[in-house]
Amino acid sequence: MNMEEKIKRINQLYHKSQGEGLTEEEKLEQKNLRAEYAASVRANLRSQLDSITIQKPDGTLVKPGKKQEKDASDSREGTV
Repeated sequence: MNMEEKIKRINQLYHKSQGEGLTEEEKLEQKNLRAEYAASVRANLRSQLDSITIQKPDGTLVKPGKKQEKDASDSREGTV
């Protein structure tokens, strides 16, 4: 089942749930389809973000990585 078919089935199950309700089997199918769809969206977004490069003012190109955590001492600065 391709993504377009999955989205169509998700929508069918949603409309059925609003009208007559879903069986336990259909609820499970809906949950699984939604999880697959969300995973696909996250993977596509990650792929797009991974392909981004930023050009600094000096002309160098940088690929942004994961956000780095500050040292524990830095993050506690200013707290009482």
